[in-house]
Order: sequence, then structure tokens, then C-alpha cells
Amino acid sequence: MRIDTDVTALKISMQALLVLTSLLLVPLVLLHKGKGGGLSDMFGGGITSSAGSSGVAERNLNRITIGVALVWTAVIVVLGLIERYDG
Repeated sequence: MRIDTDVTALKISMQALLVLTSLLLVPLVLLHKGKGGGLSDMFGGGITSSAGSSGVAERNLNRITIGVALVWTAVIVVLGLIERYDG
């Protein structure tokens, strides 16, 4: 009985973390500067490219985005393992 409760609590906490990281990852990706020619230029990305963020801010945004993406990936792997071995 105790093991089932622990697995259920872990599963619920991982699902909550998955939702939070998913909701955080979307705006983090959208904050990145367009690199040219794609949809970002069609919606005014060319206008804002000259007023874009500095190099340090862009590097920090890259680091935060990669960190959140790694947490998101790890949570998906853990949830997959829970589903596989939970029965």
C-alpha cells in the first residue's frame, strides 16, 4: 500500500512539473530573436531585430531555455519509466 501511494505521489508531482515546464518553455522559445527569413520576419521580426536584446541577455535566455528543456525531457523520461514499471 505504501509503495502505491509513493508512486502515485511521484507521478502526480512529475505531471505537475511537466505542465509547468511546458508552459514555461513556450514563451522562452518565443522570446528568442528570429534568425532571418522565416515566420518571425513575416510578423514583424525584422522591425524588432535592430532593437533586440544584447548579447549577454540572449546568452542568458539560451541557457535558461536549454535548462528548462532538459528538465522537461527528464520529466518525460521519468514519467515513461513510471508508466512502464508501474504495471
